[in-house]
Amino acid sequence: MPPIDQITTFASDQPVLTVIIGVFALGLLVVAYFALRATQRVAVRFYHRHIAPRPAEDILTIVAASIATGVSAQGMWRFSGDVLGFDGPLRLLLFAFIEVAVITSAVRARRNMRENFSAGIDGVAVWALTGLTAVLSSMDARSAAEAIFRLAAPLVAAWLWERGMAIERHRITGRSRINWRITPERALVRVGLAEVSDRTASEVDAHRRLTRVALAAKRARALRASGASDRKMRAALGKLDRAMDRAVEHSGLAVDSARQEALLSQIGALYNTSALIDLTPPVPWASEPEEPPARPAVAAGPSALRPPIDDDDDELQVLDVPPPVVDTAQRAALIRAAREYWDKQIERKFVPRAADIAHETGVSLATAREYRALWKLEPKAHALLEAAFHEHGIIDTGTFPAIETEHVLTVNGSSSGR
Repeated sequence: MPPIDQITTFASDQPVLTVIIGVFALGLLVVAYFALRATQRVAVRFYHRHIAPRPAEDILTIVAASIATGVSAQGMWRFSGDVLGFDGPLRLLLFAFIEVAVITSAVRARRNMRENFSAGIDGVAVWALTGLTAVLSSMDARSAAEAIFRLAAPLVAAWLWERGMAIERHRITGRSRINWRITPERALVRVGLAEVSDRTASEVDAHRRLTRVALAAKRARALRASGASDRKMRAALGKLDRAMDRAVEHSGLAVDSARQEALLSQIGALYNTSALIDLTPPVPWASEPEEPPARPAVAAGPSALRPPIDDDDDELQVLDVPPPVVDTAQRAALIRAAREYWDKQIERKFVPRAADIAHETGVSLATAREYRALWKLEPKAHALLEAAFHEHGIIDTGTFPAIETEHVLTVNGSSSGR
């Protein structure tokens, strides 16, 4: 008789019992529904709290380590039954004691790492216990392949745990444990296949061509100073000429002022290497010497001293020394440096003096005065000088727009009275 006919016959013969069974089944379905709903909520909460914030590699690490630990536990199950003779509940309770110890040590090591940034002795215990369970599991293997597999599974779990610890340590502390002296990156840099900095290929090529020009110029200069033969001089000058042609052609040396300055800087460093032996660098652990009292500046000639600087409110006397003769590229570089220094100080809400500009950038004092008189007319500098006048009564002399208030009218540093 089919099952549906049996159910129909039973329901017709036992109607009361059928109703009771139906009500009980309905209650079980309701309980199962609420149990599944609660389980779903717990699973969703667990996912959002523990799984979603973790990156994918951490989740995969936990899954793979759990599988490897299960393989190790299955080997210990066989070992406890075949070798130790455990059976029944005793075998069920004692077969995985090493795996439990490994997991306990791993949890302790992770907590220690989060608190002290080091796994400590618990990290060593993870590897020791993992090696022990790997050896014990492989001793009950039936073949060499099975022995290798049972040796590898716990070690894979320990390696995944170690890598997860290293990633979390780096995430917390921002640094790795050690810095290897031999790495693929360092090897590629050593053989010349990679660059240390993030320069582009064109920048690297331009730098090398400028360096070749500077070295060729130094070689020709050294040969000329040593009185070399005409043949050597012609060869050196020919090499210098070819290097300059390539640099102009491939690096834009003729029109790029930044690379012109770089070439001049390299030549200046190469030409003056002998000056390094005469340097007297300060001793870092010596106490700072006391500054001697200032002496009046003296220079030869009738016009040695000049009146105080018109745009500086101080009493310094400045030597009337003619500025050094520099070429156009060096003068442009000095003026750019002075402008950068001026803009930086203006951003700091400070208007530098001409003496400050000359001292910090190396331009002559006359040039510093000339450009300062122009730059202080700009809105930011003008606003700072005007605020200094209104708040502290500081008057900046020289070419300066009129500052008009209720009591004071100042034009070019002259006031009409208060």
